Amino acid sequence: MGDTKKTHVRYLILLMLFLVTTINYADRATISIAGSSMQKDLGIDAVTLGYIFSAFGWAYVIGQIPGGWLLDRFGSKRVYAAGIFIWSLFTLLQGFVGMMPVAWAVVTLFVLRFMVGFAEAPSFPGNARIVAAWFPTAERGTASAIFNSAQYFATALFAPLMGWIVYSFGWEHVFVVMGVLGIVFAGIWMKTIYNPKEHPRISAAEVEHIASNGGLVDMDQAKGSGGPKWHYITQLLTNRMMVGVYLGQYCINAITYFFLTWFPVYLVQERGMTILKAGFIASLPAIMGFVGGVLGGVISDWLLRRGNSLTLARKLPIVCGLMLSTSMVLCNYVSAEWMVVGFMTLAFFGKGLGALGWAVVSDTSPKQIAGLSGGLFNTFGNIASITTPIVIGYIISATGSFKWALVYVGANALVAVFSYVFIVGRIQRVVLKDEHGQAIGEQPAPAAAT
Repeated sequence: MGDTKKTHVRYLILLMLFLVTTINYADRATISIAGSSMQKDLGIDAVTLGYIFSAFGWAYVIGQIPGGWLLDRFGSKRVYAAGIFIWSLFTLLQGFVGMMPVAWAVVTLFVLRFMVGFAEAPSFPGNARIVAAWFPTAERGTASAIFNSAQYFATALFAPLMGWIVYSFGWEHVFVVMGVLGIVFAGIWMKTIYNPKEHPRISAAEVEHIASNGGLVDMDQAKGSGGPKWHYITQLLTNRMMVGVYLGQYCINAITYFFLTWFPVYLVQERGMTILKAGFIASLPAIMGFVGGVLGGVISDWLLRRGNSLTLARKLPIVCGLMLSTSMVLCNYVSAEWMVVGFMTLAFFGKGLGALGWAVVSDTSPKQIAGLSGGLFNTFGNIASITTPIVIGYIISATGSFKWALVYVGANALVAVFSYVFIVGRIQRVVLKDEHGQAIGEQPAPAAAT
């Protein structure tokens, strides 16, 4: 660890989080880009496709608490690297299901998507842990927004590429390309990621800067042992602030999973676009989602540095962004393609602006169970990854169109606003209590950086 030169190694770590999250979301989106062609080749209806879309979500939700515990027990680097390799392998294998009889192909595809979801479960709790360890409080909103905005960057970058691959070579090849890319990145991750105090390129001055301004630099040096601390989980579940955050994240993810699953199908089936055109069109809202995602974090941290409370700094972009997300409902009242794209782009920009839930988790999680806390947050949030594809599938099957599906997604944005305005209250770090009711661990985080 160098002592004399000033370093900014934390930005390299943030770049790695951004890249791995880009790959993570690109692997999730493969099924949506391939969905319309797959539906035609396999002869499946909208409800069946909705269940296939949801397979990822079932496993992702089930794996959150075990994944969070693994992160707290074994550290972010090793658990995350294993997850990258495993989910990429199962993504690769999806490219071969077309060789099977149709009935087996549907079942196998569901199982493989399920396994991808289980392997990806530690990813976002891992991101939150790494940000909490590597970044001061007043940089955490921007850092969290940048890694979270990778979901939009993934769509902007990979949707046109995957649309072209499907159009030119067939839907199976999308899975092969993305699987190989992820396997290669797992090796890069192992060579690049370290804990703050262990990184070979970091200076003592940077470690001190991080630690003195709220970064939990010793998080993995103080890894716990044994199984999940269930009485800690109970404390989180009975905390009004955290319940509001969980509800808000569920609703925000309902918007996310509409875009990740049904949006390209909407463009093809409701708006009559080719899959190639849909791939390019889907990238436009994603680009603005990326801009909104980064901007939300920058605004939040700017408000914090200006002396505003942590509560105001986090809530204001969330509420404003989610109100903009409701604009997607206006697509039901226009016919011009450019207006549809415009409203969807505005909605995705708003969703990006308001997607600061992971910053709130980094602000509020006790360091003893940072991974477990992130896993619990992601459990509730990603129930939407199960319900949203299925509910929309049934709506389309019952009504023959996407109109009420858009109303359903827009309503979720309003519920998220209600949750943050009326349920969350003051945002502060949760202080755990032991079996005797005595506070343990760190005190609540400061409202603003020094």
